[in-house]
Amino acid sequence: MTKIKATNITWHEGHVGREERETLLEQKGALVWTTGLSGSGKSTIAYTLEHALVQRGHLAYVLDGDNIRHGLNKNLGFSAEDRTENIRRIGEVGKLFVDTGVLTVTAFISPYREDRAIARETVGEGNFFEVFCDTPLEVCEERDPKGLYKKARAGEIKGFTGIDDPYEAPEKPELVIDTSKVSPQEAAVQICEMLEKAGKISALGE
Repeated sequence: MTKIKATNITWHEGHVGREERETLLEQKGALVWTTGLSGSGKSTIAYTLEHALVQRGHLAYVLDGDNIRHGLNKNLGFSAEDRTENIRRIGEVGKLFVDTGVLTVTAFISPYREDRAIARETVGEGNFFEVFCDTPLEVCEERDPKGLYKKARAGEIKGFTGIDDPYEAPEKPELVIDTSKVSPQEAAVQICEMLEKAGKISALGE
């Protein structure tokens, strides 16, 4: 656990509760945590899902790994320690978003099981939905949208997940998607169905 360094601080409860915000939005806050190798389709699925949810009249927002590292986490690198802190911060941000009633979607490699478990614990069981983009490494390498695998294979990047740094696949994710077999649109439908069953959003036509 990360220690609190600040002293003389108190958690303040507001006058408006989560249930009131969710009633206003006609949805229940949730965090859809997509995880998988670089090039596995996480960001594409996340933004496709966000668009699908908004089209259905829901408030949704994507927390994308690259975008977060441009701002909130721009002081972090890719060491094991920095990766852990990167995910810890996102877990805390996700918790706040869920409390607002927003349907939040993350797109982070998040390679370590323990870090994802801590994020789940932070957000709370019943609010955290792990979606494993189980796309084969060879497919991810073929895509290589940023040219990172090529650089990693050439030794220009060290500690690259899937090449010389491990990726610990989820053991019990809420959903598994292989984007070499399922389109982003089909994946979004599957995730929406999952959220419907969990009571986070209403089924179409209700």
